[in-house]
Amino acid sequence: MRTIYTKTISSLVLLFIFSTSFAQNVVTGVITDNQKNPLEAVNIVIKGTTYNTTSDSSGKFSIDTQQKLPFSLLIQYVGYNTKEIKIGLLSDTPLEITLSTEDENVLSEVVVSSRRRIEKAQEIPIAVSVVTGKQAEQAGAFNVNRIKELVPSVQLYSSNPRNTGINIRGLGSPFGLTNDGIDPGVGFYVDGVYYARPAATTLDFIDVERIEVLRGPQGTLFGKNTTSGAFNITSRKPSFTSGADFEVSYGNYAYLQAKASVTGALSKKIAGRLSFSGTQRDGIIDNVATGRPTNTLNNQGIRGQLLYTPSENTNITLAGDITTQHNDGYAQVVAGVAPTQRAAYRQFNAIIADLNYQLPSLNAFDRKIDHDTPWRSNQDLGGASLTIDTKIGEGTLTSTTAWRFWTWDPSNDRDFTGLQVLAKSQNPSRQTQFTQEVRYAGQITSKISGVAGVFFIDQTSKTKGTEESGDAQWRFSQDSQSALWKTPGLFEGYGIHTNAKIHSTSAAVFGQLDWAITERLHILPGLRYNYDNKEADYDRKTYGGLETSDLALIALKKKVYTDQAFTAEKDDTDFSGNLTVSYKVSDKINTYGTYAKSYKPVGVNVAGLPSLAGQPILELAVIKPEDVNHYEFGVKTTPIKNAILNLTYFNTDIKDFQTNVQAAELGVNRGYLANADEVRVKGVELDASFIVNKHFAFSGAATYTDGKYVKFTNAPLPLEETGAAVSFKDVSGTDLPGVSKWAGSLSGEYTKDAKFFANAGKFFIALDGYARSEFFSSPSASKYLIVPGYAIFNGRLGFRATEGLSVHIWGRNLLDKDYYEQLLPAGGNSGQYAGVLGDQRTYGITIKYNL
Repeated sequence: MRTIYTKTISSLVLLFIFSTSFAQNVVTGVITDNQKNPLEAVNIVIKGTTYNTTSDSSGKFSIDTQQKLPFSLLIQYVGYNTKEIKIGLLSDTPLEITLSTEDENVLSEVVVSSRRRIEKAQEIPIAVSVVTGKQAEQAGAFNVNRIKELVPSVQLYSSNPRNTGINIRGLGSPFGLTNDGIDPGVGFYVDGVYYARPAATTLDFIDVERIEVLRGPQGTLFGKNTTSGAFNITSRKPSFTSGADFEVSYGNYAYLQAKASVTGALSKKIAGRLSFSGTQRDGIIDNVATGRPTNTLNNQGIRGQLLYTPSENTNITLAGDITTQHNDGYAQVVAGVAPTQRAAYRQFNAIIADLNYQLPSLNAFDRKIDHDTPWRSNQDLGGASLTIDTKIGEGTLTSTTAWRFWTWDPSNDRDFTGLQVLAKSQNPSRQTQFTQEVRYAGQITSKISGVAGVFFIDQTSKTKGTEESGDAQWRFSQDSQSALWKTPGLFEGYGIHTNAKIHSTSAAVFGQLDWAITERLHILPGLRYNYDNKEADYDRKTYGGLETSDLALIALKKKVYTDQAFTAEKDDTDFSGNLTVSYKVSDKINTYGTYAKSYKPVGVNVAGLPSLAGQPILELAVIKPEDVNHYEFGVKTTPIKNAILNLTYFNTDIKDFQTNVQAAELGVNRGYLANADEVRVKGVELDASFIVNKHFAFSGAATYTDGKYVKFTNAPLPLEETGAAVSFKDVSGTDLPGVSKWAGSLSGEYTKDAKFFANAGKFFIALDGYARSEFFSSPSASKYLIVPGYAIFNGRLGFRATEGLSVHIWGRNLLDKDYYEQLLPAGGNSGQYAGVLGDQRTYGITIKYNL
């Protein structure tokens, strides 16, 4: 390892020396606003690269291009529309550039870095949705769960942070409970650093510049293989010009959110940025047993960055962050009871009648629970990264080195009742990862550009869990009329201690070219070679309960929990790639077609296995990798001035689809992984934006998604079929879980020039809507676990200014719609199932001040 680092550092030093030896081709200019006032700290980027500079206090800039003519400059500044300047000849005369404000209601040409260079989103042959940091802040979208309301192709399901799945177009993570033994199919990147744990998506964003949501396989552009898409999040960078933002929000349920960011020069070549975010809220579900509300919010995060610019050609960024989430939260409410095929005495209602128990409410939206085991959802996530960008020839070499950690400290009530069925259910975990990515992106010849890189990740996840029975366990586990089940103390304190560990490494070489056959016709081939290795070690031991030598009583205890241990190891290699053809019909119409062959690496089970004759079914310890074939056709248009209309058709076929099975056995913690023979997801997406005039602007997105099990003959039984004579079911031809046929969002805004406390700005009123149709909430379709379709509406009213004071009032779920985000069966499948409830109506006020 030391030799590898020595070679890498030596190479970077040589490349740095090499980069400074080029002759300079300098473009100079001055940037002003409409009133000819100089604009300081404007970002000037050479289009198609990541090389940039900023303007000084007089609005002046100079940039060493080293590009073959012609090339373009992209001029970016917060609060102003992005401008493109085409350079056909080099001149000693400085450019004079005037920027117009976004408040003039001109449709801003959004730029992205999805292809590892700065480009206009409308010009790249990728289905991508972009949410700027400002848009996210104004919509109250402070995490991914809120972003899904703006990008309807995104689905996020979370019964707690660990059990979080993020999907794009219905694919990415198995629906249901999380298993550490597989890789997510949706990549999550922050400033080029890959976050391996889906739990990161439940945390608050910190000082975000933009969020790019790429749809479809992206394995030839990003370090970690992504079969369904990627979130590419860019933070606001340190600036040599001093600035600060402060924001505070107050709302009902004692909601309080504070954000702050400070940036400025620390020396001539070093700039810093420090950002903070904190969110608190009281509980929104009443626990009648404790007298306290639960499902609180308590999140804090801090991020620091140092930017060092040793030369005009090199930027070095050191970043560190830590985020904590210590909630009394994620309690689920019993949503209903399904009759199973078990004997009458084994039905949930019969069980609780024998125990003289009643649910606190038969209506989930009364939001009442009586859980006797406390809910705790504590997680900490953080790390550090070092990114080096240096200009080499007509491109940029980037090295990103990062270390990250995630810790999880939970407590759950998996029976969802006030009965002591499960007295404890907690599986604390710690995950650490090291990643290294080196890539080069830029112009190779006059007609060929591209990106090429190598990527490595090493990660370890350890879980030390406890699950323990209470005094009601005997009645829920009872499977015969034997009086032995009533033996006093037989199951009280009887449980399992689990030690599970998974270690995985992955290495890849990837690249994609962009060959401009003509100015309008481009061919983009991409290729990826991947190596993956996973090692799993699982060991659980029973403890407690009644100490007895009676073989009959011991047999009853083993029906609840047994000892189990197994190890598994698997490595695999794979070639994958894609081919895209892009044709620009006119300046207003850009079309493309893509075929991609992708894959998701082999998986291992690290949460217990189903047993047969008392022994674990070891062939289920390792599951096959997914084989993905994907087709996509898209058209991006600007039909009229200040309007965008994009349409995409996609079809994805996956063989050996990695799915999650919730077992009836309590000892199979959080379910286990299995392969479905084949699934297919196809659909159409529509994205549109239209600025009517200086007052009115509208945007919307809609998606139709048809997800099916083409072949799945050994699927788990639906909840209502628990207890049937068979253990599996053929669900071929049925819908995939978590996939709504229809989903969409629509927003509109009215603005008008105004002044507030002598600050010039805009008065605005905005309304957002998000809707989705019904979907199944279990791996095998159950008529009881169908989440009904719903629509929610959010609104904002207030004043905003580019600088100075802004204030607005806001409301979420204005119509106070009752809706489920997820339904899930209780451990043991006794018939009761619980719901993850969407938030009721919330409202508040936000005050922001920019310096």
